[in-house]
Amino acid sequence: MFNSISNDRILARDVEATVVPSGEPALLPAGMKVNITHRLGGNFTVVCDIGMFRILGKDCDAIGETVEAAGSAQSAGETTEFGSFGTAEHPGHTGAPDEDALWNALKTVYDPEVPVDIVNLGLIYKLEVLPLGNNRYSVQVAMTVTAPGCGMGPIIAEDARNRLLAVPGANEVRVEIVLDPPWTQDMITEEGKMELGLI
Repeated sequence: MFNSISNDRILARDVEATVVPSGEPALLPAGMKVNITHRLGGNFTVVCDIGMFRILGKDCDAIGETVEAAGSAQSAGETTEFGSFGTAEHPGHTGAPDEDALWNALKTVYDPEVPVDIVNLGLIYKLEVLPLGNNRYSVQVAMTVTAPGCGMGPIIAEDARNRLLAVPGANEVRVEIVLDPPWTQDMITEEGKMELGLI
């Protein structure tokens, strides 16, 4: 169903990873055999005998890859403390952010289980730019997850927040996870459905 790239690899070193879909941290040991199923958004999704995991682009050397192989123009793995999301600030930006640039930044964020970005997957319910005063701007995002209780939700939201903070003019970014209305496959864009082979 998915057009994912698969490759068997042996981990060259111990590597920190995230369990998919629970979102819990894990340590995968050197010498473990993994299969790369997705190289998207600067990160890697791998499967092995014990489950599915996301490996950040900053640890790509452990699987013999480069961040460029994951298709990201930004350095992956530049996230803050595990599981934290909400509001973050970038004080150096001035002037309003370009809305197209914000949407394009969100298109570099992926659910590690699905090889479609969160915009085309239909997870973004709202993107709004609000003035803070003194030529500073806040970006407010409401997003959902594909299933209630998805442990990857906060991690995906954190990825989104960090990508948006990199857009010039985004002084403050708040990403909120909402569950109403619940996500359905009908929310996937035509482009997303084509990528998933649904049409």
